[in-house]
Amino acid sequence: MSRVLTDRQLVDHLDADRRTGRTIAFANGCFDLLHVGHVRYLQGARAEADRLVVAINSDVSTRALKGEGRPILDERARAELVGALACVDYVVIFDDPTVDRLLNLLKPDVHCKGTDYTPDTVPERATVRAYGGRVAIVGDPKDHSTRTLLARLASDER
Repeated sequence: MSRVLTDRQLVDHLDADRRTGRTIAFANGCFDLLHVGHVRYLQGARAEADRLVVAINSDVSTRALKGEGRPILDERARAELVGALACVDYVVIFDDPTVDRLLNLLKPDVHCKGTDYTPDTVPERATVRAYGGRVAIVGDPKDHSTRTLLARLASDER
């Protein structure tokens, strides 16, 4: 079974999980050129609940956020890579400029963001609070980035 699901499939899986008492964590990002910071963020998110949903920005939304030349890997490849991680239960690709629509649709128990945020700076905090969820800051310090990796590759440094 693929871990990459449509919105509708994901709703059905989460409904089944909730019926058995499982809690749901939600994380999101572009995950272009998967690196150790991504893995630590997702492991931290998984520790917050019984199941982890990861929303991957589509190619269109990644380009809007990161600029021309991005993403490096297409959305299906990024989703498959993230879905292959043991800590990830479900992956969904989204096109929206924010994850508010998905949060309202899925209503995860906890919305996880990386350490470049605080609970008060998470853009979706009002959405999460409105349906009764909570926000968690997870992962290691933001010392890793795809931008840094690309710069190192471009300069041919090691």
